[in-house]
Amino acid sequence: MSKQVISNSIKSKAQELGFLFAAMAKADFMEPEALRLEEWLNNGNHGEMSYMENHFDMRTDPRILVPGAKTVISLAYNYYTEAKPADPSAPKIASYAYGRDYHKVVRKKLNQLLEWIRQSYGEVAGRGFVDSAPVLERDWARRSGLGWVGKHTLLIHPRQGSYFFLADLIIDLEMAYDAPISDYCGTCTRCIDACPTDAIHPDGYHLNGSQCISYLTIELKNQLPEYFRDKMENWIFGCDICQQVCPWNRFSTPHTEPDFIPKPQLMDMKKEEWSDLTEPLFDTLFEGTPVKRTKYEGLLRNIRFLGDDTD
Repeated sequence: MSKQVISNSIKSKAQELGFLFAAMAKADFMEPEALRLEEWLNNGNHGEMSYMENHFDMRTDPRILVPGAKTVISLAYNYYTEAKPADPSAPKIASYAYGRDYHKVVRKKLNQLLEWIRQSYGEVAGRGFVDSAPVLERDWARRSGLGWVGKHTLLIHPRQGSYFFLADLIIDLEMAYDAPISDYCGTCTRCIDACPTDAIHPDGYHLNGSQCISYLTIELKNQLPEYFRDKMENWIFGCDICQQVCPWNRFSTPHTEPDFIPKPQLMDMKKEEWSDLTEPLFDTLFEGTPVKRTKYEGLLRNIRFLGDDTD
């Protein structure tokens, strides 16, 4: 069986399992990405995310992470939704966090795909990864042609925008590889202009993670710097601004994943109810969702930081 036939069959199976797209790249040392990551870390753009400094060799060479690796299969899983909170003045949560934790949902699909590959092509060694290991998912997706890296530093697919999760299967099966695609951001600067904390470099393609609202509301464990008090634009967990203004997201289509459907009680929360959020209600609203990561105290810190916006 030809490498191209194998690649095509895996792509078809991935879509059958619910993935938007799949694409393949040769497992190799990521020299330009390693240089960029090193510079990004040296400039302190990762803030308190010290884990980004760990396992540098594994991050930049999948053959170290998965011995014998020959292929990195990049996969995209849609989370775009048109659901909106009933109260437009209520504090905002990034739409990826509305439903069940994507790590669990996508990992189950990855495991199913890997098992199918083994049943179809023999004893294939490999591992699946969903944003929980030293893997540069976005860069592998770019290498495989799944999209280009936009000026906001997220991956953009020309037919689906950017509202999707990325995952990878790193396996020892050789197959036909896909090629990167061109960058179509052009002269557009909407994401740069819209970012309230100026986290995106004026020229684009570089993100100061320590200034990003997603970092501030999720990763930062200390008190939020006073500098950002009037710049949060009502976000208390994550941020969708750079995606909301991106013209490529006019091509986004709503997901069909039942686990990502938000709880009605969450979407019906009014502005004043967030100010009085109790820990039992927090557990009810967010059990099994990504928001649990910030814990009750963390989310309450973010709500209170908005100050008069939620009073």
